[in-house]
Amino acid sequence: MLFRLLRRIRDDYAKLIAEKACRRWTYKGSGNFYATARVQNMQLDPEKIRIDENSHIRGELLVLAYGGEITIGKNCFVGEGSRIWSGEKVEIGDNILISHNVNIIDTNSHETDHILRAKSYVELLKGGYPKEKGVIETKPIVIEDYAWINFNAVILKGVTIGKGAIVAAGAVVTKDVPPFTLVAGNPAIEIKKIPPGVE
Repeated sequence: MLFRLLRRIRDDYAKLIAEKACRRWTYKGSGNFYATARVQNMQLDPEKIRIDENSHIRGELLVLAYGGEITIGKNCFVGEGSRIWSGEKVEIGDNILISHNVNIIDTNSHETDHILRAKSYVELLKGGYPKEKGVIETKPIVIEDYAWINFNAVILKGVTIGKGAIVAAGAVVTKDVPPFTLVAGNPAIEIKKIPPGVE
């Protein structure tokens, strides 16, 4: 009994510390943040990260200096160690579960040309993150309502995950996933259709 009480006090204290830290972060909305959460809004514009009610964030949200936007709907969960990085736009609907150690990234983050990539890296070390995208490729990601993204999955730029779809653990998603479909593998392929439930 005493151990349960001490654990509850510790968890409540960790949540309070995380919430205090979040007040310094630049975002708009009413999300619930935990001690493992991290928000980096390099544009310092609260409109670029928006979180709706009853969504719980244990992972990392990052909007790059050259662009990007993250929106998270109602009743969502982003697990510990998961990263949502945006250089263009990541749109997450309502009632979505994103497990732990998931990567959702709408940008290549670096140039594909080796000389440009090397020069940009040196410039980043000297002056910080670039404010101009240049030739870095970005494409929006959309995750529709009721989707479930399992642990260690990767969602790459330009992908839409359909309503009620499931991405299996460890899947690497490079193409759109139809609604109510289970995908798995690297690259992810359709495994089966999922009968829609009752809303």
